[in-house]
Amino acid sequence: MKIKDKKNLLNLARKTIEFALEGKKFEPDEKIKEKYSEKKACFVTLTKNNQLRGCIGSLIAKQELWKEVIENSINSAFNDVRFYPLKKTELKDIDIEISILSKPRQINYNNLGELKEKIKNKGVLISYSIYSATYLPQVWGQLKTEERFLSSLCEKAGLNIDFWKTGKLKVEVYNTENIILNTKNNL
Repeated sequence: MKIKDKKNLLNLARKTIEFALEGKKFEPDEKIKEKYSEKKACFVTLTKNNQLRGCIGSLIAKQELWKEVIENSINSAFNDVRFYPLKKTELKDIDIEISILSKPRQINYNNLGELKEKIKNKGVLISYSIYSATYLPQVWGQLKTEERFLSSLCEKAGLNIDFWKTGKLKVEVYNTENIILNTKNNL
């Protein structure tokens, strides 16, 4: 799942946000549209001073990657309900990360030890009835143990933090290819 010319995707995300801050829509050229025409799921994560500033994405590939990057960049910057919309003055301090996802695959587990072993360092999607939540693999950096990771994920889904211990969760895992633009590396 290697993406070539990663700077093009980061430039697409940055330009999309810059244009939106000006009240305009960014339209990529045909070369970008052709190069990233494969349907892929992705998340766009914005951070400011190493703190989350917006993160929106999709788990299932529904449209071309270039469209996903544009849509998720706009949503991360302006529509993540956890944050106020991005301001023009903040853009210079924003780091952008694009995570391109592999297709999630369900894992089966016979006990909690097996569950913990199979999810380590992967993106994880849990679901039960109407409840679901996901964490990208990067979240392992903050929630270092499987117990903390799964408890936090259950809480995010609206479930009891110990629900993962019941064996009733549907658990899927995925990998990501990450492309990062720090404010220090200008395009």
